[in-house]
Amino acid sequence: MVQKIYAGAKLREIRTRLALTQREFAARLGVSLPYLNQMENNNRPVSTTVVLALAREFGTDVTELARGDGERVVSDLREALADPVFPTPAPTQADLRLVAANAPLVAQALLALHRAYRQSHERLASLDEALGREDRTLRPSPWEEVRDFFHYCDNYIDAVDRAAEHVTRDTQGGADIDRRIAEQFQKLGIDLQFSDLSPARLFDRDSATLTLSTRLTPATRRFQALHQLALLTRADLLEATLDLARFQSEEARAIARIGLANYFAGAALMPYGAFLATAQETRHDLEELAARFGASIEQVAHRLSTLQRPGAKGVPFFFVRVDQAGTITKRHSATRLQFARYGGACPLWNVHRAFETPGRFLRQLAETPDGVRYFCLARDVSKPGGSFRAPVRRYAIGLGCEIRHAGALTYADDMDLSNPRGFEPIGISCRICARRDCHQRSVPPLEQALRVDPDRRDLLPYAIEGAPR
Repeated sequence: MVQKIYAGAKLREIRTRLALTQREFAARLGVSLPYLNQMENNNRPVSTTVVLALAREFGTDVTELARGDGERVVSDLREALADPVFPTPAPTQADLRLVAANAPLVAQALLALHRAYRQSHERLASLDEALGREDRTLRPSPWEEVRDFFHYCDNYIDAVDRAAEHVTRDTQGGADIDRRIAEQFQKLGIDLQFSDLSPARLFDRDSATLTLSTRLTPATRRFQALHQLALLTRADLLEATLDLARFQSEEARAIARIGLANYFAGAALMPYGAFLATAQETRHDLEELAARFGASIEQVAHRLSTLQRPGAKGVPFFFVRVDQAGTITKRHSATRLQFARYGGACPLWNVHRAFETPGRFLRQLAETPDGVRYFCLARDVSKPGGSFRAPVRRYAIGLGCEIRHAGALTYADDMDLSNPRGFEPIGISCRICARRDCHQRSVPPLEQALRVDPDRRDLLPYAIEGAPR
């Protein structure tokens, strides 16, 4: 059965971007004005004629119609509305999808309001933190604001990605990139030096000297050099992108500037076209990709999650990094799996077990409560400090895709992807997961009613009403 696509918000976005009236847009698409109006208001699905016309007339990547930001908005709304501050029963999944599809700006406003409430509540919980800072209590966290920016850009910034690709397009691996980097700084009249002292990267504008620490791995040194190159040669592009984002504070803008320079560095280290082709050729072997491009395992995994260029998309991956406490420090998903905004990740997910098996890839077949199945890959990543007494930073990274794409990954070759019993049940976070019999549940779900029987004790000291097993 062919799935009907309701994409009114996306049609309006395309029309607005092209600065066309409804009448002009309808004429270009070959449909009547009333018919376009009905599609833009989701009273009718997008017709095949319109899909073809969008691709032919405007070069639109029509897969965007089916995906858009709907899934991540629905996930964020569901988590926000599970907050006890909303006393009424949580809306159904169908209702949330309608809001995300028909009123995306209202959904975003609600999410922003809820974030402001949570942040003001957390600040006011500590009186000494709140005193003298009344003017800041309703501002969003700069870190969260920047993370949301990349989240809703699908972690792909086209102009920055293409600019970075231009810098290293013809290079062949790490040593060749090192040569190109040295040439770029020489053209700028900047002296590139190396030192075994801290910090990792230091640029002295007065002496036009960039110093990189020899304690860094070669991949990290390349990344840091390319980061500085972005700040020096692509400042106008970065600032224009920041202007479009309209951050609410200078702190958020400064953090985003670093994020964009990091994005540039990763895209230059692994140029889009060459990296996508090699990923497909090696069937997404992270170690081989790291060796070919002179990058780290984490950099490769993160880069795979950004391959969302219209017309040349890679496998839609999710990528996450967690620390030893289970806190998510990086997150992105081009899949239907959307990570919790608050709290840690599900403890049943293999990314947490990666700390127990250093240097090894762990594989997992997993199923979320909505019935979607995933292939998940996890590995620990250690970042030594460079000396005996320097602290070692330890993280675990997770990379995965929906099971229908698993055949494109070398890691899935010997796994039985067709056996339903081989998939482990995982959730997003305990506070919004409704599974009844989870032996790792830490807190009750906020959306379900509880039944407490003092004469009965099972896995949990309470029963969850109406929840799936």
